[in-house]
Amino acid sequence: MIRTFRELTRLKTFEERYLYLQLKAAVGQSTFGGDRYLNQLLYRSDQWKRTRDNIIIRDEGCDLGIDDYRIYGRIVIHHMNPISLEDVELDRDLIYDPEGLICTTHNTHNAIHYGDESLLPQLPNERYKNDTCPWK
Repeated sequence: MIRTFRELTRLKTFEERYLYLQLKAAVGQSTFGGDRYLNQLLYRSDQWKRTRDNIIIRDEGCDLGIDDYRIYGRIVIHHMNPISLEDVELDRDLIYDPEGLICTTHNTHNAIHYGDESLLPQLPNERYKNDTCPWK
């Protein structure tokens, strides 16, 4: 399944977007991120920095692009479709394609990869009149 930003934006809730992106990889599974040399080469490149800035602007710095989930710490740009070492070695366009990228927090990124929903942000419960007064 190829995931796209266009399809993602049709999903209105954070939970729906998370389920759409969820990969459920195993901890320690070999990925592009594990190859430190190429990882740093890519993420320190000028082209990646420009791409990253454009994605942050497009998503308005919000986790999975949802307004109520503003990111106040470090923003991770997630590849919705995992990239391979070969993709990086050949500098394929899909690495920089905005259709395959989304803003996340570090915790949301890990939840997407490893399926740990306890890492996901929770909105506060909706308050109502007298909700802290047990006799009313």
